Amino acid sequence: MLVIPAIDLKDGRCVRLRQGDMAAETVYSDDVTEVASRWQQQGAGLIHVVDLNGAVDGEPKNLPHIESVMKAVRVKVQVGGGIRTIDTVRRYLNAGVSRVVLGTAALTNRALLNQACQEFPQRIVLGLDARDGRIAVKGWTTVSDIKAIDLLKELSGCAIAAVVYTDIARDGMLNGPNIPALKEIVECSSFPVIASGGITRLEDLRTVRSLGPKIEGAIVGKALYDGKLDLQAAITTLGLTH
Repeated sequence: MLVIPAIDLKDGRCVRLRQGDMAAETVYSDDVTEVASRWQQQGAGLIHVVDLNGAVDGEPKNLPHIESVMKAVRVKVQVGGGIRTIDTVRRYLNAGVSRVVLGTAALTNRALLNQACQEFPQRIVLGLDARDGRIAVKGWTTVSDIKAIDLLKELSGCAIAAVVYTDIARDGMLNGPNIPALKEIVECSSFPVIASGGITRLEDLRTVRSLGPKIEGAIVGKALYDGKLDLQAAITTLGLTH
């Protein structure tokens, strides 16, 4: 299981939000490349980058900073936030990004998801961001009537590389992941699952890993930046592959 550090970009800076609220931000660094290099040095095999401005605006807003991350590290990078056209998918993947995360587009533009999966099989990650089990889109500013598990079942035939499941109520709150919801996702998913939201301690990582072989990894954000979890120690202690 991978421990995946998150870099959330807002206005070119590395920030963390509370429950996805763009107004409730904590700025951790103005030097995004330094942050990415630190996570690589501590043993990360994959870095999860989110363009928060892009997620809200519907188009890439932090591309130069993401490109600088790509130049600074050798490890794999997956990017999400504001990817709503096939041209944007191509731009990121041709620039060296390992995988792109489609969230809003997967719900609102099935043709794009299908085209992206056909053109780039196993390089498209489904971003399932849920509040009370229902999918939120457009930078979590809108909650749909669609249940995450229903969308997952609908997409079972797509060439999706993995699913990132984020429980919005837990994100940035440091109070542990929503294990019952995550377990339900794992049971319904045809794809590897990456857990996100609330992961704070080594014990949280152990619990996520215990959900079985479908768990590809766990994304950790605020706990790393606040020093509550040490990335290198987590990888070493748990014997996690990276």
